[in-house]
Amino acid sequence: MKMKRRPNILLTGTPGVGKTTLGKELAQRTGLTYVNIGDLAQEGQLYDGYDEEYQCPILDEDRVVDELDEKMVEGGVIVDYHGCDLFPERWFHIVFVLRTDNTQLYTRLESRGYAGKKLQDNVQCEIFQTIYEEAMEAYKEEIVHQLPSNTPEDLEHNLDQIVQWTEQWMKDHN
Repeated sequence: MKMKRRPNILLTGTPGVGKTTLGKELAQRTGLTYVNIGDLAQEGQLYDGYDEEYQCPILDEDRVVDELDEKMVEGGVIVDYHGCDLFPERWFHIVFVLRTDNTQLYTRLESRGYAGKKLQDNVQCEIFQTIYEEAMEAYKEEIVHQLPSNTPEDLEHNLDQIVQWTEQWMKDHN
């Protein structure tokens, strides 16, 4: 019996925009596998040093890609990460860049303990659409979509849209 083809989805955006909340709920509703790159890196110690300025480990991108490749080829994976140009273009059928109002993002990041340069740089990253531009350069324009992520209503709307897209993709590809 042939395995049912399932899409791979990338959820990306500045830290604090709601990728994890959306990704976990999306996995529940679609049956796709949720992978948080930060958790994956921590579990496998997929690091390449420590960034003193930002007070965080440096991701070993090659090891992350090696770790995920087999799973991505099988399909049916939701990947959650604040960067997107480290992943091979062939992995994803659709890319969603979550966007949040700057003042709201500032508050969310502050509540996570972000301060100083780390806080300022992440808010600036959102202001200048850095992740969206990165996604547009790394993937075909037609698969990259921006989604507002400010309110519980936005979350519900995004979930409905992505579930609908996933169901349609599976009809079209099976």
